[in-house]
Amino acid sequence: MSTAIKKTISLPPDLARDAETMARAEGKTLSAVVQEALREARASRLRRELGTLQDYWSSRAKHQGILTEEDLERYLDA
Repeated sequence: MSTAIKKTISLPPDLARDAETMARAEGKTLSAVVQEALREARASRLRRELGTLQDYWSSRAKHQGILTEEDLERYLDA
């Protein structure tokens, strides 16, 4: 495992209680719960960004008449 960098964060009391409750229930440290939440938030953000890119390029492809993989192959071979 890589070396951890310590950071101090502030949480509203209700969120801090929830995080501590989750840590106890899952047998994890508070740090592990926060790390997992941040990883999940990052993955969610990346999925949204990917979806946005897919929508953009799908729209561009449709505008060019590329609707199937065969259309794409013809377009790339041209």
